[in-house]
Amino acid sequence: MSNLTLVQLRYFLSAAKHKTLSAAAEAEHIAQPSLSEQIRRLENSLGVKLFTRTNRELQLTEAARLLLPSAQRALDEVEGLADLVREVRTLQGGTVSFGTFNSAHLYLLTGLIRDFHERYPLVKIRVVGLNSSEVADAVRAGELEAGLVQLPVDDRGLSVSPPVLSDEVVYVSADPERLAGPVSVEQMAAAPLILSEARWSNSDPLRLSMTERAQHAGVTLNPIAEVEFQTHAVELAAQGVGDSLVSYHVAKSMIEQQGLGYVSLEPAFHEHFAFITRVNGSLSPATREFIKYAHRHIALLQDIKPG
Repeated sequence: MSNLTLVQLRYFLSAAKHKTLSAAAEAEHIAQPSLSEQIRRLENSLGVKLFTRTNRELQLTEAARLLLPSAQRALDEVEGLADLVREVRTLQGGTVSFGTFNSAHLYLLTGLIRDFHERYPLVKIRVVGLNSSEVADAVRAGELEAGLVQLPVDDRGLSVSPPVLSDEVVYVSADPERLAGPVSVEQMAAAPLILSEARWSNSDPLRLSMTERAQHAGVTLNPIAEVEFQTHAVELAAQGVGDSLVSYHVAKSMIEQQGLGYVSLEPAFHEHFAFITRVNGSLSPATREFIKYAHRHIALLQDIKPG
C-alpha cells in the first residue's frame, strides 16, 4: 500500500462516477491508457479488484464500495489544505504576527493597520505592543514572526535589519520656564522628573544613557515617579506633577491635547528602531506584506522633525 497515490484515488473516484474509463479519462483530460494504468496500480497496491468491467459500464466491487468514502475524504482534505495555503499565499486569508514597542500606536500603528486592512480585509492582524526587549524574546521564541524594536537589542538568534526609524527624545513640561532651551542632565537632576519604562529601567536604552550622562556629570537622577508607559508620564506632566522624557513622536501626538511644551536634550539623544525576525525563521506572506506597509508609513514619519 506504500505506492498508493492521490492521483490514483482521484482517477478511481472519477471512474466510479462516470461508469466508464473513457468518460473518466475525458473528464480528467488524460489518455485512457494512462488512467487505466493508474487504476491498475491502485488495485495492485491494495491487492483487490475495484471494478467489474462489462461491455457498457464499470461495476464497483465490494472493496471499491468500501474504499469510495475514504478516498473521497482523503481528496477533500488535501484540496482543503491546498485552498488554505492558496488563501494565505494570495493574502485572502492568514494572520499577521507582529510585535512592537507600546507607544507605536500613537503615531504609527493606527494608520498602518487601517491601510493594511483596507487592502487585505480577509487577513487577520495580531499586533502585540510590548517593550522592545519582550518583543525580541517573543520573536526569538517563535511566538511572533517579526517585530519593530528599539536598538540596541539582545540579538541572539535574531536577524536585525538596518535602522528604519529614528526619533529624538525630548523634554516635556507644563512649566514654560523649564523649556527656555535644551535641557542638560544637570538640569534634569534638579527637576521633578517622571520616568517611564519602570519595569525595564535596567535595559531601557534611554534610561541607561541618562544614568551614564549623570554619572559623568557627577549628579544623580532621582525621579519623583516611575511609570510603565510614556503616555502615562505625559499625562502626569500635563497635570503639573513633574517633567518627563519622551520620544518626539509621542510628544507630538499628545502635545496639543495635553497643553505641554517640549525642548531637545543637551546633547540631543536619538533613538533608532529596526525590524527583527528569527534567524532561519520564515515569514508568512501576511506578515511580510505588513512589514512592507510599515516601511511606507515609517518613511512618512521621517519627514516630520522636532522643531
